[in-house]
Amino acid sequence: MRAITPLWQEFITGAVAFALLCFVLMRSVFPRMEQTFRARTEAIEGGIARADATRSEARRLREQYRAQVNEARADAARIRDEARVDAERIRHDVLAEARAEADRAVSAGRERLAAERQGIVQEMLAEVGTLAVDLASRIVGEALAEEARRAGTVDRFLAEREAGHPVDATAGAQAGRRR
Repeated sequence: MRAITPLWQEFITGAVAFALLCFVLMRSVFPRMEQTFRARTEAIEGGIARADATRSEARRLREQYRAQVNEARADAARIRDEARVDAERIRHDVLAEARAEADRAVSAGRERLAAERQGIVQEMLAEVGTLAVDLASRIVGEALAEEARRAGTVDRFLAEREAGHPVDATAGAQAGRRR
């Protein structure tokens, strides 16, 4: 077997072409590739640095947000507590005012009741006086027909009753007879 050996001219031409290709690649292509590689490396490293900076900024903002949320929660709790205290104070004020109003209403009702009672007692005493005069006139046999006489007797009876003196029915009848 015979080995395949290239021709020396082809070998030199191939070596010159290879050297020329290596020279062109080293002069223009490899520096551009190196420049592109460096740019990509810088971009990636810059991206990583920016991502780290963004991440640390995000952490700082998250901590700031958490602090604000905690502060807002504390403020909300304080406001709720103040509102509860205010509501309790208002409730006590309203209850006190309602009690005072109820006491005033009860007091006014009692005063009205006492006044009505006094009026009814006066009416009853006047009626009792009139009936006493009528009864006395029947018992004594003398008719007290005059209204002025009758009114005077009743008024005297009521005045003595209010003064606290015991009234004698016969005394009233006798006083009515004397006139």
